[in-house]
Amino acid sequence: MSEQPKTSAAPARLPGGNRRPAGGPPWANAGMPAEKSMTFWPSARRLIHRLRPYRMALLSVVALGVASVGLSVYVPKILGQATDIIFSGVIGRRLPTGSTQEQAVDGLRAAGNDNLADMLARMDVTPGAGVDFTALSTILAWAVVLFVLSSVLMWAQGWILAGVVQRSMYELRAEVEAKLHRLPLPYFDNQPRGELLSRVTNDIDNVAQTLQQTLSQLLTSLLTVIGVIVMMFWISPLLALIALIAVPLSMIVTQQIAKRSQKQFIAQWTHTGTLNAHIEEAFTGHELVKVFGRQKEVEATFAARNAALYDASFGAQFVSGIIMPSMFFIGNLSYVAVAVVGGLRITSGAMSLGDVQAFIQYSRQFTQPLTQVASMANLLQSGVASAERVFELLDAAEQSPEPAAREAAPTRGRVAFEGVDFRYQADTPLIEDLSLVAEPGQTVAIVGPTGAGKTTLVNLIMRFYELDGGRITLDGVDVTELRRDELRSKIGMVLQDAWLFGGTIRENIRYGRPDATEEEIRAAATATYVDRFVHSLPDGYDTVIDSEGGNVSAGEKQLITIARAFLADPALLILDEATSSVDTRTEVLVQQAMAALRTGRTSFVIAHRLSTIRDADLILVMEDGRIVEQGSHSQLLAAGGAYRRLYDAQFTSAAVDLDESGAAAVMAR
Repeated sequence: MSEQPKTSAAPARLPGGNRRPAGGPPWANAGMPAEKSMTFWPSARRLIHRLRPYRMALLSVVALGVASVGLSVYVPKILGQATDIIFSGVIGRRLPTGSTQEQAVDGLRAAGNDNLADMLARMDVTPGAGVDFTALSTILAWAVVLFVLSSVLMWAQGWILAGVVQRSMYELRAEVEAKLHRLPLPYFDNQPRGELLSRVTNDIDNVAQTLQQTLSQLLTSLLTVIGVIVMMFWISPLLALIALIAVPLSMIVTQQIAKRSQKQFIAQWTHTGTLNAHIEEAFTGHELVKVFGRQKEVEATFAARNAALYDASFGAQFVSGIIMPSMFFIGNLSYVAVAVVGGLRITSGAMSLGDVQAFIQYSRQFTQPLTQVASMANLLQSGVASAERVFELLDAAEQSPEPAAREAAPTRGRVAFEGVDFRYQADTPLIEDLSLVAEPGQTVAIVGPTGAGKTTLVNLIMRFYELDGGRITLDGVDVTELRRDELRSKIGMVLQDAWLFGGTIRENIRYGRPDATEEEIRAAATATYVDRFVHSLPDGYDTVIDSEGGNVSAGEKQLITIARAFLADPALLILDEATSSVDTRTEVLVQQAMAALRTGRTSFVIAHRLSTIRDADLILVMEDGRIVEQGSHSQLLAAGGAYRRLYDAQFTSAAVDLDESGAAAVMAR
């Protein structure tokens, strides 16, 4: 098997300030932020900044919000007038018919009822007359019209805002997708797939939900607060000052609670990514988990990470949830104070009953948006925490910049390593001062023990990793002077781990060259012996296989990947244990096909089974990142060095062991 690549990233910091040991497994830092977490406001500002391209739409949202809130805020004042009409009608009916309002007020003062006289003096009363239902119905009709207009404007505001939010999230997903293609391979080596998927899916979805639910409500709540304050000062400055005492108290309480819950929300989404990474890993290797009987360990790990997510989520939701009852408590205190002082003002004649009723409605309207803002604090913090994780991905260091496009030139396939140095970890050299030349049309086989640097060598040709020293040239041109897509378009690669995507067999083969004709696909399939088994499948070349290739065998899956490379017709061919999953008979056939495929092409073949590379033009024997031997099969056998030891280990030691075990068995008898 080919060696697994190691990350070149700095060791990740674990909780408590410890670092993951260099060279440790990539999943050892699963779900942990790579950098110190950003604070709430910088992340929130950056998130809002993404909405700047939709300034005009957002301005229309604000305008509609102002109009809608303005209409809804004015309605209580109108309803207060309706209350005054009803109250005046009730009082007027009890006064003697034919008398005037002034006579009624003088009579109350003469009787010593000064407070009642002051209250009656501020009212518009016709003694002996009842409720003016004409005036009352007109006022109520206006109230209904204003409510309807306010609702329509609010609906239009929500429709525009939904388009803005979803469009910005569409662009964010596209930006993340493009970013993933610009990230170097070491980044993915150091990121569990489940954790990365959680950032790309769960976190972006959470950001979208947060913006959708909070932007409209925040805007409406803030406008409502402003409008209500204006109306309250219009009606009674004294009562307005009493009601406003709740604002600083609410802000202090919200700030103190939010400061504690933000860390909990970051931990919640971090643990979500960690749990997703574990689930993805466990179910990808579900068969191996069962074969080795590690279900209990997997369940224990899941339980531990699930418990960590539970603790973080509970802490985040509980702490942020305290805001709501705290705001209710402060709002109720303000409501009681307004009701008491307002009642005293009515009895003293300083305010009408309708004004006090309207003011009480305004005090409720004033505390309600504050409560809504407080209740959205957990959503905001959760969404900003998710946005922070997405921004960490967007801020990750990218591949070195691409050079300018060059005029395409015919590729001969001469590959030269000139004093190449490379290391995954800064303090652990892997390849040092390596030089070799593969001439056009040569087949270069690379052998050696696991971890010797064989796969690393071909990864460097593909520029999956950047060199620490020296250079690699293709036809005399430094590969760093070629665009990555231009370089890789000249290379065909078949890996030990065959990769297929969800689709038909035909589509998987055509992946090597999208413009290939049906005849060319059939020819590639026939040459690589895919055609031999395809006709036994239910739908032939139209048979749909899943992304794991579960409905074809491992060997058949490998053959499909070889057919894909065959169809691509590359100038440079890289085979990394390409026949490791096929049976011996099929391997012979595939070797014949690969021999035809390699004709006229420079080929690099990584192999453990030495029988597959006997006809190679040049065999490189690698140990500890160095080429210790090179030559043809016969030359290396005759030299009696490292290659000879590998050859003997495969073809003679098994027989010796068998003889020794057999002799031991005989002696035991």
